[in-house]
Amino acid sequence: MAGMGFEDLEVWKRSRKLSVDIYRELKDLKDYGFRDQITRSGLSVPSNIAEGFERTSQKECISFLSYAKGSCAELRTQIYIGMDIDYISQEKGNSWVKNATEISNMLGGLIKTKRGFTRK
Repeated sequence: MAGMGFEDLEVWKRSRKLSVDIYRELKDLKDYGFRDQITRSGLSVPSNIAEGFERTSQKECISFLSYAKGSCAELRTQIYIGMDIDYISQEKGNSWVKNATEISNMLGGLIKTKRGFTRK
């Protein structure tokens, strides 16, 4: 993975796209508190992936990937609540949840791979 930037990672591309979709979909939502919270969670995923990949130590990188994974869980929770209170359509929400779950699984795999590198 040497020489590979975070921009090359499929998990970063997918989380970036999800974040953009959430911003666009909720841009007119008048509940600013909810909107700010869910957009922050979505933004946190690609941001932490990027920050982790720019860190010099493997341990720090893993920490930031773990933060990104945690943000995926936070995001899924907020999507479920958004659907429950009719801020987010079931169709859109289910699509976002599926995406966030897949991103979380991808991060889990990446963390496992990075941990393997630290043990060598």
